[in-house]
Amino acid sequence: MDGKFYTKILERQIPEVYSMLGDSWRLQQDNDPKHTSRVAKEFLKNNVPEVMDWPSNSPDLNPIENLWAIVKRNTELRRPKNLNELDVFLHEKWVKIPNNLLINLVNSMPQRCREVIDRNGERIPY
Repeated sequence: MDGKFYTKILERQIPEVYSMLGDSWRLQQDNDPKHTSRVAKEFLKNNVPEVMDWPSNSPDLNPIENLWAIVKRNTELRRPKNLNELDVFLHEKWVKIPNNLLINLVNSMPQRCREVIDRNGERIPY
């Protein structure tokens, strides 16, 4: 994926975020090159109320990494036979992620931040 493709994804998703939250939201993303590309930065500047500053190499502070781990485990168990089967499986699994899991991940952020501070910036086990 590159910055242009990433921007296309955001173009499809951002209207729904605005419809749910209005202007009172922030985008959190890591410093992956596609996120910091010129095309992505320009798009974000013009279409997102605020982009949070985020430390590089900090998967322990990125709740989406917990979701990717769950999806990966489920995919390895299922072992899709082709790309189409993988696509269908991933869509099915993604929409079935329980809301309480998402809420718990978001609510874990203050504790994660406290732990990183207590460890002087070192990684934490999440």
